[in-house]
Amino acid sequence: MINKAEISVIIPAYNEEGNIKIVADKLTEILSPITSFQIIFVNDGSTDGTLALLKKLTTENAHIHFISFSKNFGHQAALKAGIDYSNGNCVISMDADMQHPPSLIPEMINFWKQGFDIVY
Repeated sequence: MINKAEISVIIPAYNEEGNIKIVADKLTEILSPITSFQIIFVNDGSTDGTLALLKKLTTENAHIHFISFSKNFGHQAALKAGIDYSNGNCVISMDADMQHPPSLIPEMINFWKQGFDIVY
């Protein structure tokens, strides 16, 4: 199991080889100064280089973890697996394609720390 973190970021990924490093780097940049965190990618049966890249990134960044499915089970199954694997006090779900701006995460964490159970 991975070390306990305050924030767990879950990112389902299907054929996202071109986006994985970008989102991982941005999340690390944003979260490192403010909290303990883990980034959990769930490889949802990708057929590109997503899995190989995730394996490489886990050796370079201790905050990055991954789960890999043997085939594509879909976004919701990937999200559920990531939540089950996570151990943060707060879980944030994001898409791997940067459609959810990581720059909003500090503001979301502030709302959570004010007592909100769900921040969208």
